[in-house]
Amino acid sequence: MVATSGQIITVFGGTGFLGRRIVQHLRSRGFPVRIASRHPDQGYTLPGADDPQLQAVEANVHDERSVADALAGAYGVVNAVSLYVERGPETFDSVHVEAARRVALQSHRAGVKSLIHLSGIGADAASHSRYIRKRGEGELAVRSAFAEATFIRPAVMFGPDDAFLTVILKLLRQLPVYPMFGRGTTRLQPAFVDDVADAIGGIMQRAELSGIFELGGPRVYSYEELLRAVAHQAGLAPRLIPIPFAAWHALAWASELLQIPLLTRNQVELMQIDTVASPDMPGFVELGISPHSVETILQKMLSNSAG
Repeated sequence: MVATSGQIITVFGGTGFLGRRIVQHLRSRGFPVRIASRHPDQGYTLPGADDPQLQAVEANVHDERSVADALAGAYGVVNAVSLYVERGPETFDSVHVEAARRVALQSHRAGVKSLIHLSGIGADAASHSRYIRKRGEGELAVRSAFAEATFIRPAVMFGPDDAFLTVILKLLRQLPVYPMFGRGTTRLQPAFVDDVADAIGGIMQRAELSGIFELGGPRVYSYEELLRAVAHQAGLAPRLIPIPFAAWHALAWASELLQIPLLTRNQVELMQIDTVASPDMPGFVELGISPHSVETILQKMLSNSAG
């Protein structure tokens, strides 16, 4: 266990969906936090933003000098920068491999004691999916630059302001017929975003922990089971229709012609792959965390929206 007072943690991607929670959980453990992002002037809505132990700095993970400046004097680093849709120069390779290598290399040079790198379940440099392949290549790049790095591989994350449960719920309410990816048999193990952030805070506090942690929620669903569970909580009775993946790929190809695609072929590929934590990997249990279920959090989300 480390004494957290004065041990500055730099969080790259600290203004994102997961990053904001990571900052909160690090602060709750007494760590001073430096939030490194490209647009710190856009404001930070975290409760306690006037906290003197919370510092926002401008940093670009694509720029070596910028990364080095953000790391000056840091005890630990969390790289929570991620990309789900490629746009122009922002590619899976530039973010998940090159930028990840840059952060790890500069962390090593700065004498950082602990580096936590956010990856994803199934990360595999040999995968046919470009997203998963680049996640895997990113892990290898980080490991070569910072041998003692810790890797966090969360399942698909959910929470009050997510782009997962809230989108599913909105579509279930609006569509008379809900088109499923394939026959709805892909398996998912959704993890509550705050549980993932809690795990990261706990790992940073326990210097003896390292390696790879796969973080999945308390239940594995088929995609169809998840849709029905969400619908049940919301009092809906949807008509679910299987749509072949070939049709989704064609739709995604057309969508990618838009300036802001509604769907990409990469996203369709990911819906064909199970994202379930390996029983051979340490996870929430080893960190002493009892993960929250989709149903429990969804009840709170529905209650808050009704209020």
